[in-house]
This record gives sequence, C-alpha cells and structure tokens, in this order.
Amino acid sequence: MTTNTILLLLLSLLIAGGLSFYQYIYKAKNKSKVGWFLAFLRFMSIFGILLLLINPILTKNTLETVKTPLPIVIDNSSSISFLNANIKALELHKKIQSNSDLKKKFDVQSYQFSDDFEPTTLFNFKGIQTNIDVVAKNLKSIYRNTNYPTVLITDGNQTSGNDYVYSFDAVNKVYPIIVGDTTTLLDFKISQLNVNKYAFHKNKFPIEAFLHYSGTKSVTADFIISQGNSVFSKQSIAFSPSKKTATISVLLPADKIGLQVFKATIESKEKEKNTYNNIKNFAVEVIDQKTSIAIISAINHPDLGALKRAIESNVQRKVTIVKPNEIKILQDFNVLILYQPTSEFKTIFENNKGAGINTFIITGNNTDFNFLNQQQNNLSFKMSGQKEDYLSVFNAQFNLFAADNIGFENLPPLQNAFGTVTTKGAVSVLLSSKIRTIHTNSPLLAFTENQGKRTAYLLGENSWKWRLQTHINNQSFEKYDIFMDKIIQFLASNNSKKSLVVEHESFYNSGEAIEIRAQFFNKNYEFDEKARLSIAVTNIKTKQTKNYNLLKANNSYKVNLDGLKAGPYTFTVKELNSKTAYSSSFEILDFDIEKQFVNPDVEKLSQLATQTQGKAFFPDQVDLLIKTLLENEEYKAIQKNIATKTPLIDWIWLLVLISILLTTEWFVRKYNGLL
Repeated sequence: MTTNTILLLLLSLLIAGGLSFYQYIYKAKNKSKVGWFLAFLRFMSIFGILLLLINPILTKNTLETVKTPLPIVIDNSSSISFLNANIKALELHKKIQSNSDLKKKFDVQSYQFSDDFEPTTLFNFKGIQTNIDVVAKNLKSIYRNTNYPTVLITDGNQTSGNDYVYSFDAVNKVYPIIVGDTTTLLDFKISQLNVNKYAFHKNKFPIEAFLHYSGTKSVTADFIISQGNSVFSKQSIAFSPSKKTATISVLLPADKIGLQVFKATIESKEKEKNTYNNIKNFAVEVIDQKTSIAIISAINHPDLGALKRAIESNVQRKVTIVKPNEIKILQDFNVLILYQPTSEFKTIFENNKGAGINTFIITGNNTDFNFLNQQQNNLSFKMSGQKEDYLSVFNAQFNLFAADNIGFENLPPLQNAFGTVTTKGAVSVLLSSKIRTIHTNSPLLAFTENQGKRTAYLLGENSWKWRLQTHINNQSFEKYDIFMDKIIQFLASNNSKKSLVVEHESFYNSGEAIEIRAQFFNKNYEFDEKARLSIAVTNIKTKQTKNYNLLKANNSYKVNLDGLKAGPYTFTVKELNSKTAYSSSFEILDFDIEKQFVNPDVEKLSQLATQTQGKAFFPDQVDLLIKTLLENEEYKAIQKNIATKTPLIDWIWLLVLISILLTTEWFVRKYNGLL
C-alpha cells in the first residue's frame, strides 16, 4: 500500500473512534457495558464504510514453479501395427510417462497423430495416413516462445504432408524413438504410379511407374499391367545392391469407353515378407471426345493464357486462342469465349445467331460497350471513359450450378469502365460488384439461359490475378481451375435444368475422402433448403446396402462415405418429399498406403534429430533417452512470483459484516429502549 493509503486508514481510525466515543460514551450519564458494546459496533461500522470509500489495494504474492513441457508424441497410424511395433510403442510410452524423475523435472504431456494431431493417452493404431508435419505445426502453436524437447515415437514413414525434417523448430530438440524392424529385408515395391484420370477413346494413354528394391543380392522381377485376365504389358527389370530403383513408362490403348480399372504388379521368384506393396490398382475413365473452346480476342492480354491453363487443367477441354478474323467455322467449337468484343466481332455475333453456340463474354478497358448493347439484350451498359476497380461479392443463393466461394471477397479487383450495368430479363448473378466498400448492385459475373442458349458475362479484365492469388492462398491453382471448369461445364451443356443434381467421382482410392454432393431445386428452380435427401449405397459384390442422410452445406447437401471397403458400388440419391431420384455408380480401388513399408525410415528420423540437435534412439535405448533428458541442463524449472492485487471493494464479506454490525446495533438499542 502507498503512504497516502496508510495515512487515510489512520485518519479513518481516528474518525470512527471519535464519532463512536462521542455518540455513546461522551454524552452518556451511565457508562455501562452496553454503551461500550454499542460504541464498539458503531466504531466497526463506520470504519468498515470508510474502508470501502478508501478502497485500498491488497497485494498477495505466491510462488509458482513452471516446469519445462515434455510432449510425448506417438504415431497412431496403422503402419505401426503393420510393422508389429504397436505393443512396443505402448510400452515405451508407459515407461517414459510414468518415470517419476521425469515428472519432477518436466510437465509430461501425451499426444497422438496420424492424419491429425490431438492430446490423448489412448491409442488404437488405426490411422489411415501418417502426417508428421502436423506434429511440428501443432507443437509450435501450443508451446510458442518456449524451449522444450520432444519425444517422437514413430516409424518415420510419412504418407502425407510436407517434409517433416525441416518442419520442426531447430532450437527445440527432437528425440525420435525408431520403432519397427530395422533389418534389411528383400522387398519389391511400386512406390509411385503416375496416370491421368481421363483418356480419349482410340488414343493411347501413358503410365509411369517408379519401382523400388530393398535387398542385398542381384535379382530380376517382372512388371505387369493387366485388366482382368488380359495382360497389356510385361517387362523384366534387373535389380542389384547398386541399382535399387527403376522407372518404367508404358503406353496403354484406350479401346473401351467408360471407367477402366487396371492392376500394376511387380513379382519375382524371391520370397518377400510384404507382398501388399507389390500391387497397385488404378483407374482411367475413357471418354469419347473433348469439349472444344475458342477464346476469341483482338488483343493480347495475360487473361488469355490464364483462361487457357485453367480450362485445360481438365483434360476433357481443348482451348484454341484465335483472332476474330481468323475463325472460319463456329460449329467446330462447343463454347465461344469473346474477350473484350468490339466491332471486329460483328461477324462472330451474326454467325452465332444461326449456330446458337453458348458464349462467355468478358469485358474490360478495350470493350466497345455501344456495340455490345446492340449484339445482346441481357445486360444494358451505360459506361463512361473512366476506368474503375471492382471488387467481388459472392452470392450464396446462386443456383444454376454448385459453386463454392473460393474467397472472392479477398481477391484482387477487376478493372472495367465506370458506369451503370442494368440486367434485363432472367439473369442469375453469381458475383456482384462493389467499389471499395460501396456496393454497386451491379453484376460482376452473371449467367443467362434463354430458349436453350446459355451466356455468361464477366465484367472486368485482369482475372489472371485471381488465379495467381488463389495459388498464393492455397499453394495450388486447383480451386480457381475447378471454379472455371464449372462455368465451362455449364456453358458446354444445353440440357434442361434438373431438379436433383448430384456431383461425384467415378472412382476413389481406398483411404481418401469420399464425398458426394447434391443440390435440389423447387419448381421455380430455386435451391430448396428444406429438402430431405438420403443416399443408399450398395456393394455390388456383397449386395450389402448402407443408408445415409445428406447434410446441408452452404448451397448444397453432402455426405461423407469414408470407411467403405474397396470394391464397386451403386448408389441412389432420393429426395424424400418429392420422390425424385438419381442413380449412378463408383468404384473404390484397393490401396492402403500405410501397408507399403517393411522398415522404419531410420535415415530420415536420424536427419531430423541432427537438424534439431537432438538424438535418435531405438526401443532398447529408452533408459539412455531418459538419462539424457534428466542430465540436460537446458531444461530447468522456473519459479515465478505471481502478484495478485485485489481491491477491498471486491470483498463481499466486508459488506455483509457491516450489515451485521448495523443490524446488531439496532436490535441492542431496541432491546435496551434506546431508540
């Protein structure tokens, strides 16, 4: 307390004492014990009230010992049990966690990871992916600005995520305990298989296979690609202790239309412990033709290249960039992208009136808006010669097709002429525009559908910046390219709008996310938020059927079918109120990435330990690890003084005491007839 507070408290004592003495003792004729008792009660009441008015701050000091955290992180993926190391991993965890000396020095905490990271002391070793990188990211977040060691019990075989060697903080030591049999066993493995999802009928599609050999002698193996009982390719490869890898390229014929499932196999006369990694199934969907798109532009602009790359990311699309006077036959194309049309496009517009090809009109600073007003009647442009930057606002109620918000509000602005854009007729707006923070109530990306002809409008140039920004945000062009592909898919089809639209892949790899999305529209083709959608999934081989409900997302319904076994499936999505149904099929390819390993990755875990100045250990060296942690002088408990300041006015009991004193004084006076 300060000097002023102490002086005020002394003054309060004098005032309280003086008032109580004056009221009950000084004027009293008979100085009885009751008078002294009442004076005491009055003194305490007045002093308590003055204390509340002064409100001194009371400080309480407590000492707290903060131990260094010691996270024990266990690999909970199925590869641990596949390598018969799950029991040993549990023993190691129990021995480290229960060590009393470690508990005295460290704050021991247990975590598990597979494809995700979470605190737990229960482990089942059933994780479908191994992501050690997620351990590094989460520990950085949990123990920010803290110097701590990490005990990592794992086989080091990562199947997803970034390279974990350089993910951990170099200043925080990592001590990996390498579980699994480190004995070099003879093993053949298809480590990677590269193949496109789609191929075109009567063409050939390439397959690239990366093969790996583990062993100490020279051997030969056959690499075979087959479909059912038919063998399409068979090659003999020689391996030796000095030649442990091989790359094979094969061209296969696309003779049948539809989903084609193949099997790649590497086999030898040598005996192997793990033959699961000798086989990889893969699938290719053979389609009969490409969608041909023409980008027609009289100028050169970065948008043209960005559009071409985004659209052609789907191998079913073929893009040709031409000038207006170079295009001869419009019917050669399924979609026309008219980039910043001017009077040079007059022949294109006139010819397309008869051809009826769906168009995608993109405007910008070089667009002739008076000409554009004459050639179409969906939008009316009243534009000035001044340039303006337009930001985008996503419309979640858009329902022509399923479109996800890829973060449009945070994308760079598009540049277009300043003015007013008015919609005429039935125009569906996916993106509206705003200038800085002011909404213009004008479309930025809109779609129309009149008498079977579809048109899209993007009112602004520099959409190449959108593609670049999505790559910066997501380290991939995928989200933007899928968004552009959905626009082209809408324009490439003239089919009438269905009330139930379902999105799914033709095949999935076992272990990856299996998500099916659906949209249901009412009679006005508005997205129905009260729809009741269910899906029945049937395994063709076992005839077993499972039923699920689809849950509502932003502007669609979706269901996650993770956990289904490999095999062919048929499914039916139904809307329960209207009985509308959609049926199709997909196949889950048998592939468990966690069963691809026969040994732990000793080299990489040792590299991680070196990178963080830690040390790698094997299970029989756990006592040495405990000794190393206990003897390390870097990790010491810190004693902190915690000062807790409490204002006296927060003491509710002081108010209660004052009330009791005043009440007691009143009753005593009443009893003694002094009122």
